[in-house]
Amino acid sequence: MKISLKLGLWFSVCILLIEIVSMTYLHRNLVHSRVHQELDHLQATGNSQRDILEINSDSHTLSHIKLLGLHSDTQVVVTNTNGEVILTSIKINSSINDILNIPISNSKLPRNGKIIQSDWKSEQYISTVTAFNQNGKEFGYVYMFKNTADVQKLISQLNKHMIVASLLILFSVLIFIFFLSKALTKPLITMKEATKKLSKGDFTVTLPKPSNDELGELSEAIQTLANDLNYLKQERNEFLASISHELRTPLTYINGYADIARRPNLDEKDRVQYLEIIREESQRVSSLLKELFELAKLDQNTFSINKEKVNFCNYIHSIYERVLPAFKNKGIQLILDCRDNIFINLDPIRFEQVLINLLDNCLKYSKESSTTSVSVIEEYGILQLTIKDKGVGIPVEDLPHIFDRLYRVDKSRSRATGGFGLGLAIVKQLVEAHGGNITVESQVGEGTCFTIVLKR
Repeated sequence: MKISLKLGLWFSVCILLIEIVSMTYLHRNLVHSRVHQELDHLQATGNSQRDILEINSDSHTLSHIKLLGLHSDTQVVVTNTNGEVILTSIKINSSINDILNIPISNSKLPRNGKIIQSDWKSEQYISTVTAFNQNGKEFGYVYMFKNTADVQKLISQLNKHMIVASLLILFSVLIFIFFLSKALTKPLITMKEATKKLSKGDFTVTLPKPSNDELGELSEAIQTLANDLNYLKQERNEFLASISHELRTPLTYINGYADIARRPNLDEKDRVQYLEIIREESQRVSSLLKELFELAKLDQNTFSINKEKVNFCNYIHSIYERVLPAFKNKGIQLILDCRDNIFINLDPIRFEQVLINLLDNCLKYSKESSTTSVSVIEEYGILQLTIKDKGVGIPVEDLPHIFDRLYRVDKSRSRATGGFGLGLAIVKQLVEAHGGNITVESQVGEGTCFTIVLKR
């Protein structure tokens, strides 16, 4: 069943229940109000007749009251205190007689009279009674009657109006629900079609944001997912192309020089040279595969971070002493600034990979006679490690991607600088595995600054 039909049915059922309850309540109150209006009218008419009789109750007045009753939809019966009929504008039948025989005590009868018969459904008449006096003494009663057929006719007309109104409301609501369900489900259907495309590998979907509500947020989330999947697809293709390129080059060297080295008439000195090239290229392939396996472990969380309490300045000083000869050999000054006893929990082996990778980049891309500085500061329980060089720098357009896998600023893939574009990707994941964050700032020709922030 389509969602538009489901929504329409749910809305219809809910609105129908609401309409039934509200219309039942409204009908009951309208009927009750209408019947009480008739009873109040009867009582008011009886009070009016009482006032006339208390002023003058001669035969002329009585005939006038009778005449009014004959030409009205309300009938009047006047009796004395003994129950004898003085005046009637209607033929007294058994129903009227039963009402007249209801015992009435004048002392308990209110001045404005009371209702003695209000059952309009099963009785022939509704009725009120009002007492009137003569010369300060009780003299009789004024009974007012109205045929319930008239009341039932009014209620029947009211019922017809209620039914017509209910049908009009229901029809209007159904039309409203139809367009509302279409308006609500249209973006959902669009999203469904978009997810179908995504499931088939087509990530080039564009979804408009219908509104600033949950549907808009869902549309925006699907669009973000599509963009991310499209980016991942492109990244995967570039990753496979890069891996293919990185493997093809050394394997080509290995195969080519292996064929040459197999020649029987080859000079021994040349053979050794070719075998050395084969060894270097095989080491290059081995190094690439090692980094790929390392990255795969990070992705699958199969590697372990074994943290221990480390005096960070002593720890980084030992790494500084290890890499210092390589920097001196290239004529680069390496400066370390870490003077405090800062203790922090980290994995010494894993974090050493981070530092060696970053310092190796500084070594590769810095010119002779330049300076590379490593500084550590600690404030409010936050450790900040900064590694800054005066190298070639990174273009602005490349900065957002330098932590991507196999991304290299050097598009020529120079074998002189080495590297596969995996080092910084590994660095970023290892830093995040320690609960930290790494950022980079750079200007072409000015150098690059990596900043790692760790919580103590």
